[in-house]
Amino acid sequence: MFNIFAQNTEYEEIDISGFEDAIRHWKNGPGQDLEYERFKINQVTEIADNLLKFQNDDGGWPKNIDWLGKLDYDEVWKRLSEFERRSTCDNRNTYTQIEYLAKVYTLTNEIKYREGAERGINFILTTQNKSGGWRGADVDAITYNDDLMTGNMNLFLDVSEGRPYYYWINEKLRKTIDESLTRAIEVTLNCQIVVNGKKTGWCQQHDHETLKPVKARSYELPSIASLETTSIVEFLMRIKNPDQKIIDAIQSAVAWLVESKIYGIRLQRIEVDKRNIDQNYKRYDKVIIEDANAQPIWARYYEIETNRPFFCNRDGVKVYKLEDVKQERRIGYAWYGYWPRRLLSDEFPAWFESISGNEFLNNRPDNSNTER
Repeated sequence: MFNIFAQNTEYEEIDISGFEDAIRHWKNGPGQDLEYERFKINQVTEIADNLLKFQNDDGGWPKNIDWLGKLDYDEVWKRLSEFERRSTCDNRNTYTQIEYLAKVYTLTNEIKYREGAERGINFILTTQNKSGGWRGADVDAITYNDDLMTGNMNLFLDVSEGRPYYYWINEKLRKTIDESLTRAIEVTLNCQIVVNGKKTGWCQQHDHETLKPVKARSYELPSIASLETTSIVEFLMRIKNPDQKIIDAIQSAVAWLVESKIYGIRLQRIEVDKRNIDQNYKRYDKVIIEDANAQPIWARYYEIETNRPFFCNRDGVKVYKLEDVKQERRIGYAWYGYWPRRLLSDEFPAWFESISGNEFLNNRPDNSNTER
């Protein structure tokens, strides 16, 4: 076990945004009643040692820990369920620790950080399904929810593109990573949902064998998912010299996102009352307000057959109004959002212009109504 309190060297801050999901889950879950000190953002070696302390023997990391917390290992392990202790890439996990360790190794040349990052990479490589996809924590299916697939693919693309903090990766490992990335991209392209002969977006999860959309948790039903589709398109646009299949996938998904904009409503958070209620979630609610001047918004889920927005309760019953979702799920899940807005207004037009000379380029989807 590493002595995380012994070092005091300060370095330039390293981005920790990738850890925010895990930290939020820890503070709202296993660690909600625990008081402790936290490392400063520029204490990068201390944070890196924290990551190494909690790295599992298989090279991956358990999810839902405050990676900046000065936490006792045994106390954390006692609070995590057996499910939470398992290594996973879910909740933006493992690939974020790998990147952080790689950057710290580049700063310090301390071999333990490189070894930790390499063990993490090998975990991702060895857990890739023969389909080319990676499973989530909740279901053994190709998982795009919580940026799982796109997180791993972005990591491997960073290696392939020669990001400087991966300079230490040898040619043999680079080749294995490139092969893994190729398989992941291929299955992603093949998972794109086709409705009436027309490509649309992606579901949160797809079956490893049939590649069809599947459910995960009880309220995560098969659908075309706008958030996950946005993340996949943003990844695909990173690929240099895209071929016809990649271009078609991007343009078709963007066209579906344009088609799926919802006008005339906005989501508003309201205070329920000011009483001292134990359960935080009961203190406020979310409601849909009709507003002719509202910016376009997207539902998280759209029915595959009809493209109708829908929602779901923990009992797995589909509903078509947010008000029909019970309060705990209504405010505890991202049912509406503006995820594709920047993609449509900025990122896709820039990508389109950047490949304007590509021999495979098709007509640009109409996204002129992105903003009103």
